[in-house]
Amino acid sequence: MSAPHRTPQDAAGFPTDLDGAARTDPSRTGPSRTGPARSGPARSAAARPAPRPRSRWAGPAWGLFGVLVTVAVWWAFTHAAAGASTMIAAFQPERMPGAVASLFERGVVVQDGLTSLWRLLCGLGVATGLGVPLGLLIGSYRRFRWTSAPVVQFLRMVSPLSWAPVAVALLGVGNAPVIFLLAAAAVWPITMNTAAGVAALDPLHLRVAETLGATPAERLRTVVLPSIRPFVMTGVRLALGISWVVIVPAEMLGVSSGLGYEILNARDRLAYDEMLVVILVIGLLGMALDGLAQWLLREPRPRR
Repeated sequence: MSAPHRTPQDAAGFPTDLDGAARTDPSRTGPSRTGPARSGPARSAAARPAPRPRSRWAGPAWGLFGVLVTVAVWWAFTHAAAGASTMIAAFQPERMPGAVASLFERGVVVQDGLTSLWRLLCGLGVATGLGVPLGLLIGSYRRFRWTSAPVVQFLRMVSPLSWAPVAVALLGVGNAPVIFLLAAAAVWPITMNTAAGVAALDPLHLRVAETLGATPAERLRTVVLPSIRPFVMTGVRLALGISWVVIVPAEMLGVSSGLGYEILNARDRLAYDEMLVVILVIGLLGMALDGLAQWLLREPRPRR
């Protein structure tokens, strides 16, 4: 009984096309059979009409439809349940423009939004500065990976917010504990994706660079870092989303600025409509940040 056919793979685990080339080589397979005879599925596939091209506006149009449906459900629910709760009555959509005008008149939305974005960038910067070197070590050295695996798996499973009392006790109140919590939330996606990128690197590329006389620093700069770039980009994008979620409760720890603080401030003043506006601003800014991250971290197109 012959062994089952397997597709050869390169060192990174991706299938190559060597078998396909061998099967289509005329010297191996002989002259190809051409003629009018075709199989049934081939004839039926050729006879099918070409699919109609989709409009470039189809996706945005359906997205807008989804937003309108959501607003309609929001309006219906808040008006139906307004009599049972004054908070729900304050959440009615028609009250949002007045709340937005009040917040902008006081100048808190722009100022708190910029403060939150600055803390986010600082936390991401610290997480990237720690996560990329740690991921390089984990992916490059097997013994270091084995030694650090229990500690890394334990720490990345601990909620970043559980470090809040420790951060406040060690760093006091202000920006420092917030940045610490954001870095604690963002470092592990960057670390794990960087390590995965190094592990997927083709060792033949490193051997070729070593054969050409490249130093370890040159191999890192010319081979490793360009190869793991997509993995690092994915980790940074994941870290961005996690950090933006963590920043709201992190800014409720004794700071007097930021979008998280503004939610508490609006709640304490019983300005529930303004509180909902801040929540909506957080969601819109999060969408904008993710879109900006996709654009900045996209793969560069080859020049023609």
